[in-house]
Amino acid sequence: MPIDWSILQQFIQTPQRFILSTHMRPDGDALGSALGMAYTLRQLGKDSLVVIPSPLPPRYQGLISPADVIVYDASNEAAIGKADAIIIVDTGTWNQLGKFSDWMKRQAVPKLVIDHHRTQDDLGGHRLVDIEAEACGRLIYEASQALGVTCTTEIATMLFMALATDTGWFHHRNVSAETFSLAATLTAAGADTNKLYQQIYDSNSLGRQKLMGHVLQSLDIAQGGLVCHASIGLADFLKTGSVPLDSEDMVNLTLTVSGVDIGLLFIEQATGGTKVSFRSRGLLDCSKLAEHFGGGGHSAASGAIIKKPLTDVRVEVLQELEVLRLVLRAY
Repeated sequence: MPIDWSILQQFIQTPQRFILSTHMRPDGDALGSALGMAYTLRQLGKDSLVVIPSPLPPRYQGLISPADVIVYDASNEAAIGKADAIIIVDTGTWNQLGKFSDWMKRQAVPKLVIDHHRTQDDLGGHRLVDIEAEACGRLIYEASQALGVTCTTEIATMLFMALATDTGWFHHRNVSAETFSLAATLTAAGADTNKLYQQIYDSNSLGRQKLMGHVLQSLDIAQGGLVCHASIGLADFLKTGSVPLDSEDMVNLTLTVSGVDIGLLFIEQATGGTKVSFRSRGLLDCSKLAEHFGGGGHSAASGAIIKKPLTDVRVEVLQELEVLRLVLRAY
């Protein structure tokens, strides 16, 4: 559904200093969208700062200036400073904002969400949501055009990163002819696509490569081969010399097994509980399954954090899928 960008045009008129944020464990779409919006606001003479609720993943560190991003912590609130307005991108739920949500709730300033996920909470402000957009980066591009901002090389690079990573570098089923048209526009505006790909996909740490090997080793199937799942325990990070952020995108390995339509990755959390990533080739609406466990997302890709041990969560999620066995087996 097309977004009425006049709401954004009015929203930015009075405020001078904007704080932008996104979801925990930010991926390329989250970071690219937040920074693309921040750079857009700067072109309009506004001050902007991106504050993320968890550390910057290693694969993006060579692409993003540390001066442009602050990792939120209660001890560095002074560094964040005063906000005249807050913009949240690529999420619309409180739990995805982590500890940053506590700070945000205390700010009596205008708030706005720009997102493409179906699952939404009331964050206390305007919501500009288009669930048909293949990436939040597309919405930020539309926003910048609505604001009359020229797509600089800086903006184009961040938005290409957003678009390309949320489409699996243009091979997921959310890709359309319009996706390639936008990619061409951003490339013409100066996005260095080769540098982006090499930094994100071809510059893995040895730990991440070994963790990938562990995930492949742990693959198992259920539902007669329609479901594939894998698990990562805290000990596996130590064994492979990796960090939790290295697990980004590894759920996609579950869908590389022939005949699989639903993929699951269970990750034990250092703070307790288990993170579950859900993926589907189309048989199942992952967002509804994730919402059943307190999470959310897209129909093809969603997630949830469940406050139970990994082994228990794995049993519960697979049992919930077993409830759907008639649907799965009919397929």
